[in-house]
Amino acid sequence: MADANQNWKPKVNPWLIAATVALAAFMEVLDTSIANVALPHIAGDLGASTDQGTWVLTSYLVANAVVLPAGAWASSVIGRKNFFLSCITLFTVASFLCGIAPSLPILLVSRVIQGAGGGGLQPMAQAIMADSFDEKRRGQAFALYGLVAVLAPSIGPTLGGWITDNYSWRWIFYINIPVGLLAFFLVTRLVEDPPWIKADRQNLFRLDFIGLGFLTLAMGGLQIFLDKGEEKDWFGSHFIVFFFVMFVIGMTGLIWQELRAKNPIMNLRLFKFKNFAICTMLMALVGGVLNAATVLQPQFMQEILGYTATRAGEALTGGGIALIIVMPLAGVAVGKFPARNLVMLGFAFFAFSFWFSSLHISLGMSFGYNAFIRIIQVLPIPFAFISITNAAYVGLPREASNQVSGIINFARNVGGSILISLTGAAVTERSLYHQARMQNYMSPENYGYQQAIKAFTSMFGGSAGSANAQIYAKGAIYQQLNEQASVLGYMDVYRVLAWMSVFLIALALLLNKNRPGQGAPAGEAVH
Repeated sequence: MADANQNWKPKVNPWLIAATVALAAFMEVLDTSIANVALPHIAGDLGASTDQGTWVLTSYLVANAVVLPAGAWASSVIGRKNFFLSCITLFTVASFLCGIAPSLPILLVSRVIQGAGGGGLQPMAQAIMADSFDEKRRGQAFALYGLVAVLAPSIGPTLGGWITDNYSWRWIFYINIPVGLLAFFLVTRLVEDPPWIKADRQNLFRLDFIGLGFLTLAMGGLQIFLDKGEEKDWFGSHFIVFFFVMFVIGMTGLIWQELRAKNPIMNLRLFKFKNFAICTMLMALVGGVLNAATVLQPQFMQEILGYTATRAGEALTGGGIALIIVMPLAGVAVGKFPARNLVMLGFAFFAFSFWFSSLHISLGMSFGYNAFIRIIQVLPIPFAFISITNAAYVGLPREASNQVSGIINFARNVGGSILISLTGAAVTERSLYHQARMQNYMSPENYGYQQAIKAFTSMFGGSAGSANAQIYAKGAIYQQLNEQASVLGYMDVYRVLAWMSVFLIALALLLNKNRPGQGAPAGEAVH
């Protein structure tokens, strides 16, 4: 039986399987970001406030995070293929319900259902890819998955803005329907469960309900803490403190429960394998760095440089093209070089790209330079992302692939949520710091300030009159000060990301130096 499992291969070309499951995963990853820019339109159309509109994102993310690690249990009940098909169906139907929602409460319920369906798509797609390819070609398959995981969040806001501006916010949900139907048809025809994935209806009653409850508590508390923290002044608000405590209690309870449960929803015992534990931490930080960079640059272009969402998206296009070129190369490299070396290379390039960005962003940046910065920021992603994903499976039994993919994707999503929130808050805080520092120079004793006042007063004198010219002059200088302070804030955050990448190089050194395509490194084999 062990030999049969070891020699099993899918009946169809594994690349057809990889493309099929990647299509479903792309649909789900895209939906995590496509609604962001449509929130004002959604809130206005449904008679809700902007604050209430943010629950459209939060409800989806919480449901998504809760289901991500539960895929292994669901697969053990109905089989992985059936679970994957169920997720596609649930996601597609919920997308239609979101599109026709007449009120915010109905939209939120539909988003929870959609998030629950989407939560199973990413880890199951990754697990199916892992089992469909041998170890020598697995890195190339993960290159395709990496392209989905990285490219979809990059184009999501731009596509969502274009659809909302030209049609209706409802179409950001309707476009999932034909994709979902096609994915369902292809999965039905092409995907099969390997012999070690055995469905057992008795497992239905073995769900770790206590662990699921703690996980829901932790993720709900964390998401609200991150969403509302900056707005409510973080720990200066009892509201925020409550949800932070809720997160701590939920996470503490989850760890306690999962280490003692017979059938845990998240198998934390996998963390006894050093490579997997390090890869999970690296993936959480990669998710954070990746998502922070994906949000920061278009935000800078739109808020500071005045780009439209469509124009900002065009500036990001070069990065998407670069990913399409580099991803396959990185997939081949994973099969030829130790994962540890490629991870270190990726983070070294991350450190360089963020440091370069901190030195060269400015108010006078051209469109071409924005595109160039985006390209150098995404070039390291394939080497870090694919190598970490591939290394996480090394030394673990094939039967653990569902749990591995669930935990790795969970870590990436949580890391992304945390760093998006923290970097956004950091930009605001550092901008205010630089603003306060620069205001010290706006005094009558400062020669440069007085010269600027005279120049602007002269400029406004002809149109505004002498009485108002100086007021307009001070307003123009203050606006310039705010813009320059914001640029300095972005510079500071990019430097922090660069130093974080340096730390990740050191962390990657702890990975075992495996021989590519030769199975588990010494000391990691599972019997």
